[in-house]
Amino acid sequence: MGSFRRRELCDRSKYGSSREDVCGRPLGLQFNHKTGELYVADAYLGLLSVAAGGNHTKVVATEAQGVPFRFTNAVDIDQETGTVYFTDSSTRFQRREFILATITGDKTGRLMRYDPATGELQVLLGGLSFPNGVALSRDGTFLLVVETIPCRVLRYWLRTPRAGTVEVFSDLPGFPDNIKRSPRGDFWVALHSKRSKFLQWVLPLPWLGEALRRVPVDVERVSYWFLKWAARASALRLGEEGEVLEVLGGMGGRELRFISEIEEREGRLWMGSVVMPHVGVYKTTRKAREIMFN
Repeated sequence: MGSFRRRELCDRSKYGSSREDVCGRPLGLQFNHKTGELYVADAYLGLLSVAAGGNHTKVVATEAQGVPFRFTNAVDIDQETGTVYFTDSSTRFQRREFILATITGDKTGRLMRYDPATGELQVLLGGLSFPNGVALSRDGTFLLVVETIPCRVLRYWLRTPRAGTVEVFSDLPGFPDNIKRSPRGDFWVALHSKRSKFLQWVLPLPWLGEALRRVPVDVERVSYWFLKWAARASALRLGEEGEVLEVLGGMGGRELRFISEIEEREGRLWMGSVVMPHVGVYKTTRKAREIMFN
């Protein structure tokens, strides 16, 4: 990404995340296994692709149907066809304003499909409430997309006679972030936090969220304060029909807060956080399961 933005302008050791709207904030990453390209859902810069070897980056898309992306979030790829699926969480709010998107009940998010062979970009679903992670099923017949605000996962059918239809796949006990398919074909969903009383009070009243937006206080800071009390991270493993197969929480006596993603590889769960400055590794192959922080 060095050729994209001047490195001195985007030096995080000097400026932290204060310039992320200029320098970018990669959220979703997925390789095309056949070409070696890395597709990046950058919250501010849009959908990008990095050539195999990393020596060239290009902007794939920054808008759909004439509406600019404001919060490009997650990406997954059909490894058979090369088709790219990704989300834009809001057309009103940027990533740094995600608390405002939440308390106002924003429903401007979109799920999109990009075909590298033709360059065609298509909006599959609109009017979504903070669409977040996406995950393709093992056989490619459906796509799962997380809706963070209503705490649920939707299933969008890609094939079979139900193609083009959408249904609720699973209702969740907390605010979900990313969703990833496991090597077995089921899905790990990271729960950012439980449903706090503050948000349970605000979310059914979008007008109240809009009013809070305009008060002369730092609503995001206040909301984070309330969220901290509900930030007991957990994760669910869902079957291919949405059934709960496993629940993780309070793992090994150590706790992660604000889990954003879980990736399962070779008997380990790699857990990222949108807030905490570490990666959690959950060993699933030992009886005495433990959390390590790297």
